[in-house]
This record gives sequence, C-alpha cells and structure tokens, in this order.
Amino acid sequence: MSSPARRRRTAPALMAAVLLPVLAACGGGSAGAGAGGPSGSDPAAADLTVLAASSLTDVFKTAGAAYEKAHPGTRITFSFAGSQELAAQVRQGAPGDVLVTADTRTMDGLAAETGSPSVIARNRLVIATGKGNPFKIGGLEDLADSKVKVVLASPEVPVGRYSRQILDAQSVRVVPVSEEPNVRAVLGKVELGEADAGIVYATDAAKSAGKVAAVEIPDGQNAVASYPAAALKQSKNAGAAAAFTAWLSSPEAQKILRDAGFQKP
Repeated sequence: MSSPARRRRTAPALMAAVLLPVLAACGGGSAGAGAGGPSGSDPAAADLTVLAASSLTDVFKTAGAAYEKAHPGTRITFSFAGSQELAAQVRQGAPGDVLVTADTRTMDGLAAETGSPSVIARNRLVIATGKGNPFKIGGLEDLADSKVKVVLASPEVPVGRYSRQILDAQSVRVVPVSEEPNVRAVLGKVELGEADAGIVYATDAAKSAGKVAAVEIPDGQNAVASYPAAALKQSKNAGAAAAFTAWLSSPEAQKILRDAGFQKP
C-alpha cells in the first residue's frame, strides 16, 4: 500500500495526464488557424497583385472593387502595362499572382510560368481621331494621307501588332509619327493633339468619348483581340490567385466587362 505522501505526489501527475489531451484538443483550432486560416474564413482571402494589359485599366478597377466587396479580407493591387512589358516582368521574377494579357500570343509564350489560361473577353479596333474628326477620316485608307499625323503602338505591343496586321491586309502604308509602349499612350497622343489619328481598342476610345472621335473599322477589315487570364506559378497565394482568375469568367465579372464595352469570350 502506498504512503499518503506518495499519493499526494501522484495526484497532480494523474490530473495533468487527464488534462493534457483536453488542452491539446482545445488548442488545435489555434494551430490550424496559423497554418490555414481560422475556421470559416475565406481560403481565397489574400493580398493579390494582378498584372494586366493597359486597356483593362478602368474596367479592372471596377472589377477589383466588386471582388474585394464580395471577398472580405482580400486586397487587389493592379499593375497595368503593355502586355510585352508584363511578360518581361514575369520572366524577371517580378512579384505577381495573376496575369491578364491583350493577346494569346504573349500568354502562350509564358506557358512555363502560368497555369492554364482562359479567355475572359474580346475587343475590337477603332480609329481614334481628334475631337470632331477634323480630317474627316472615314476608314483605314485615309490614314495613308501624308497630311495626317498617325500614331501607332510599337510592333511588340498587341494593339500595335493588330494595327499593322489590318493595315497590311488592306495594303495601306502608314508611317507613324511615333510608336508608343501601350494603347493608353496612343490614345493620349490623340487626346493632346500631338497626333491626328491612332488605332486603339474600341473600349479605350469609348472611355475618352468627350476627347476623341471613334471611327469604326468594318468587320471584314478588323481584328479581334482576345484577353486570356491565368494564375502565375510564382504566386505565393495560389488558392487566392486561382479563385480570382476563375471569378473573371463569372456572370458578375462578365457583366462588368460587357458594361465597359468588352465582347464575350
């Protein structure tokens, strides 16, 4: 039979043995929260950096605000530039979670850096002219007039490549007064009167309706730009990046894109 002193020493040990599993079970939620977030939290919540083509600047600001409202805890930072600049950033390892370009060619060239892309929208080209269209430009052929100062995006930029594609198809020779790094820069030159005309996306011209006039290009002479989106493999927020990329094809996001003038994928 054990002595009273030994029984007193053993009692706390027995109590600890009983309480330890209970405490461990209670503390399990806290450990889990550190690894994967608290129970019931949004697994897609994170700070995301989205690299997107310049022509998406306005519509993505609206889309980003809508996404953040629907996903508390998520904050989206956009980095807008010409698609070729975005591609260079990705190859150089610049921080980013999602990439959206203005052409499939640029995205395809980054296959090793991205997940599977999906086209979220399309766009068409128009001729942007000075307010009131003072040179009475009616079509692509009028851009060949030496009196008209035309600005184009550089050939490396999707809109610049599309522009030359449609001009060459119509045998229209244009010598641009400048070649710009993205579509917004082309539009800016026309807005400021530094150029008489430029080829831009329809959505960009529409956004500047009070500053420039837009001359439509017939379907048979036009080109359609496709906008693919993909999560970047370098993302440290893989779940959140995949969730936002998928959301861009959702009815809510598609309505925002349609309202801004973008066409269906």
